[in-house]
Amino acid sequence: MPARGKGTLDLFPDLEAGKVQSSLEFDENLRGQGYALVAGVDEVGRGPLAGPVVAAAVILEAGLEYPGVGDSKKLTASARERAFWFILRRARAVSLGLVDQKEIDRTNILRASLKAMVQAVSALKPPPDYLLVDGNFPLPLSLPQQAVVHGDSRSLSIGAASIVAKVVRDRMMTAYDRQYPEYSFAAHKGYGTKEHLKALELCGPCPLHRLTFKGTLGSNEHEPAS
Repeated sequence: MPARGKGTLDLFPDLEAGKVQSSLEFDENLRGQGYALVAGVDEVGRGPLAGPVVAAAVILEAGLEYPGVGDSKKLTASARERAFWFILRRARAVSLGLVDQKEIDRTNILRASLKAMVQAVSALKPPPDYLLVDGNFPLPLSLPQQAVVHGDSRSLSIGAASIVAKVVRDRMMTAYDRQYPEYSFAAHKGYGTKEHLKALELCGPCPLHRLTFKGTLGSNEHEPAS
């Protein structure tokens, strides 16, 4: 997605940039090595008991600042929304990948997560010439790449991807809440909170639930939604 103009916007006057902005080190070092189009890749939704895993890939424009963009887990929901629109306006390219709960059950969550990230990278236009992938595992692609542990707080482009993936998945789960109101998906986004586990005990799983996850049957796959 083309960037619209240069400069920065004061979208985050209530935040100290150092607390939420990811490092430019990975991105700038790679550009210095001749990789002009560096894509950050991240996924959201490995831990929930319900819903898809969503991945995003983002190529940021070189030379621009992205205030407030960083690890999505360190941002409030409202800050993520503001950063999300800022990224869409200013990034060179943004794309998404998605694997649903049925395929997660057929394979496993790691394979599903990697597949969603491959989908996101494959949809980027222009295509990247280097990948920064959040986590321990590289993607099964021929592109030069680096897996970066805690990459969403160490690379600006991965941080941007984490925000896009998180906002999109949260919106999906909020929409599903209207279809399955008894589970309160809008509140916990499918994670194994006490409220969600209680609803599962009362109602059983719905078509969105991952039946291979132990928490779906009342166990302990917990991660609070933020």
